[in-house]
Amino acid sequence: MRTIMHMDLDTFFVSCERKIDSRLNGKPILIGGTSDRGVVASCSYEARRFGIHSAMPMRMAKQLCPEAIVLRGNSGLYSKYSNEVTEIIKEAVPLYEKSSVDEFYADLSGMDKFYGCYKMAGELREKIIRETGLPISFGMSINKTVSKIATGEAKPNNKLNILSGTEKGFLAPLSVKKIPMIGDVTYRSLCNLGVKKIQSIQEMPVEVMEKVFGKNGIVMWKKANGIDNTPVVQYHERKSISTERTFDRDTIDVRMLEGLITAMAENLVFQLRRGNKLTACITMKIRYSDFQTYTLQKQIPYSASDHSIIPVAIELFRKLYNRRMLVRLIGVRFSHLVEGGHQINLFDDIEIIKLYQAMDHIREKYGDRAVMKAAGMEAKSISRWNPFNGEPPPLLANRRI
Repeated sequence: MRTIMHMDLDTFFVSCERKIDSRLNGKPILIGGTSDRGVVASCSYEARRFGIHSAMPMRMAKQLCPEAIVLRGNSGLYSKYSNEVTEIIKEAVPLYEKSSVDEFYADLSGMDKFYGCYKMAGELREKIIRETGLPISFGMSINKTVSKIATGEAKPNNKLNILSGTEKGFLAPLSVKKIPMIGDVTYRSLCNLGVKKIQSIQEMPVEVMEKVFGKNGIVMWKKANGIDNTPVVQYHERKSISTERTFDRDTIDVRMLEGLITAMAENLVFQLRRGNKLTACITMKIRYSDFQTYTLQKQIPYSASDHSIIPVAIELFRKLYNRRMLVRLIGVRFSHLVEGGHQINLFDDIEIIKLYQAMDHIREKYGDRAVMKAAGMEAKSISRWNPFNGEPPPLLANRRI
């Protein structure tokens, strides 16, 4: 029998800000775009009492709670504390998955033979709180779905263990919105059917859910019944996506090289957003005509935004290209990837978020190069490939141009 733990840092961004400024304790805090065009990336429990939630327009949030303290946010600080928590978990459990900057899964199956799983998880939670000063909650059950929902019910700063065989009873009285895959649109559709509690889905024939929602209906029905065989996927710091270009004729055209780097980085950032990923490390690679190869990398706050990543790629190229000789190959790589493409991007203004969404929609419909920066227009071989769907990259990904 599996034992899966889900851990979630409570109001993570707010907790980080309170660590460095205790005057924020107990006060309603809004973190995100500080202008009226911005959106709320995170808010304290004190602010939530006014009906505020993440992704809400900042203008509306400030109207609901005029006395709230509004902070722009510091994604570098949040990345730092996220990594500290990751290191503590890494040392304590045999198999863990970092699903976002503030969420983790751990497979503790078999640990009961040596140590009580719930006791071990409780001590791990206490260690994280003690060493980082950050509040954290966890849920434990036989699978990822029930554990994640249990964490939500345990909050704030608490723990909850759902014993094997009690999953359906635990889930039954909860709102269907508690099921992780159900967003606002699906929730409204379920409400139109008179389905508001998970118990209603449990009592419904799976064929009905499939007829209304297709394959997703089957998945929802299984989750509502506490069925989820999804494995905990081992987290690897060096997980990455990359692309590189080899030239038919070695070149020293810096303008062309920077344009190509812009196009390559822009395409990789799109792949991040399409795969719901964030990167924390940018690497640039150059191979000269004498086949000498050099790389340079830079750590950044977790991001999947063009305006945060492309300038870093160009900066690395300008630092790396110092031999003033012909270039044979250039490459760009993003590593230290985690799930959660929406989180850090919420620090951007609504207009920027909407712009990325519109651009990505056009690319999905008409191809990756349907919308691109003018500086990268001369690039001829940016491939259409989703590196997160398990398929190998096409030969075009390293085509000579």
